[in-house]
Amino acid sequence: MPVTIDPKRPLTLRDVSEASGVSEMTVSRVLRNRGDVSAATRKKVLEAAKSLGYVPNKIAGALASQRVNLVAVIIPSLSNMVFPEVMGAISAELEDTELQPVVGVTDYLPEKEERVLFEMLSWRPSGIIIAGLEHTDASRAMLQASGIPVVEIMDVDGTPVDSAVGISHRRAGRQMAKAILKQGFEMIGFMGTKMPLDHRARKRFEGFTEALARDGVEVLDQEFYEGGSALAKGREMTAAMMERTPDLDFLYYSNDLIGAGGLLWAMEEGLDVPGRLGLAGFNDVELLQGLPRKLATMDSCRREIGAKAAKIILSRLDEGGESEAGQVVELSPTISMGDTLKRY
Repeated sequence: MPVTIDPKRPLTLRDVSEASGVSEMTVSRVLRNRGDVSAATRKKVLEAAKSLGYVPNKIAGALASQRVNLVAVIIPSLSNMVFPEVMGAISAELEDTELQPVVGVTDYLPEKEERVLFEMLSWRPSGIIIAGLEHTDASRAMLQASGIPVVEIMDVDGTPVDSAVGISHRRAGRQMAKAILKQGFEMIGFMGTKMPLDHRARKRFEGFTEALARDGVEVLDQEFYEGGSALAKGREMTAAMMERTPDLDFLYYSNDLIGAGGLLWAMEEGLDVPGRLGLAGFNDVELLQGLPRKLATMDSCRREIGAKAAKIILSRLDEGGESEAGQVVELSPTISMGDTLKRY
């Protein structure tokens, strides 16, 4: 008979015991990797714990509240300039509170996200801010069973576990496609990160191609990369794509860094930008404002996202707070035409 669990309370050893059909003492031994437990029993307990989303409490009995003043922030990368800005906004919002953000990095790997989430939750943080809406079943179960405020950030194209703050990447892709078509570009190439790893880039590409298709235009060439210097990759991919498909008149990049590499290549080649070749990126990275020409881009609202996510956590933890579970806050990015998009 399936075990019915109240989703509003944290899971306990007893829940895992009932789900696996073994004693709480045996469950404790398995989860602490102690004692003489058969392989079959160990497997049964671990499978039950994973399916429930149970995470052992490393501070059980140490604090009456069973919570520590930490907010777990789980992001895919620290080398991508976007996420340090998000972290900065979260940290600034929590500055004058008792809460302290702690960071876990997943490298865009779902299995690593599971491990990071497991470790973070085992310390019983007061809240979780996690990038993206796509998670493994095990990660989603842990988030749902955590019993604390969860805010998924950067994206609103999907169903959140609890609350979400971000932009619609599909809408962002559509907006950029319309801006490109309005300027008269029709021979379009796309360059970006590996789509299975970067869900938000995939959604932008989907929105981008959908909007082009409505006007009878399609992406004529595309290339994807992973690892290495994004700036150098942008130069390499742009050179290869223009040699392969020389009739292209516009290149859309999934982020500003590879777009900046493409712009530097075009300038070195003496191409008329945007007369002969238009370019656009995504994120509006401040670091690139020092380029000889300003790359067209779109603001990803990252600082606003970080600040709003932290405010939701604070409000949810405040007994008189206004924020409720299930909030979805969609922010509206804007296009910056720069020097590489506007022809007319």
